Amino acid sequence: MNGDAMSPGVPWQARGRPAGLVSRLVAGAIDALVVAVLGVLLHLGASALVLVVTGPPFRTLDPPAWVTAVCGTAIALGYAAGSWATTGRTAGGQVMGLRVSARSGQLLGAAPATLRAALCLALPAGLLWIPLSRRNASVQDLLVRSTVVYDWTPRSPAVSAYRRSAPNP
Repeated sequence: MNGDAMSPGVPWQARGRPAGLVSRLVAGAIDALVVAVLGVLLHLGASALVLVVTGPPFRTLDPPAWVTAVCGTAIALGYAAGSWATTGRTAGGQVMGLRVSARSGQLLGAAPATLRAALCLALPAGLLWIPLSRRNASVQDLLVRSTVVYDWTPRSPAVSAYRRSAPNP
């Protein structure tokens, strides 16, 4: 690589401008909507499966509140962690031009992405640290050693780095 922002020697600050609180809140709201839609689709799919097994009439399931909470949490964790570990962005991050990565600029691994997702669900008020931080880091970012930057490139850092280092035919 030629000294660009994704080179290993370039500090994490040069990989993009740190994202602010409002952009991250809007992205989070979009992601909450996506998770809600996924939950509704899962609920309807389970109800349709019951219809196939038991026959008519169609009725939506009425699970206990704890089952709904566990399923919603699992959907949110899987959605955020999977998105951050594979592309560095969720649907909300894509809309707002945000990318989550390790401070090195590389994608978060599965374990840090899952931990970050769990912290975001358990401690949403951790975002309030962003305006007080010199690098716009939330409490979750500090604990996981991640960063959220503005990045409007459509590809993940790993794909972009690979394409830059590949020989041109």
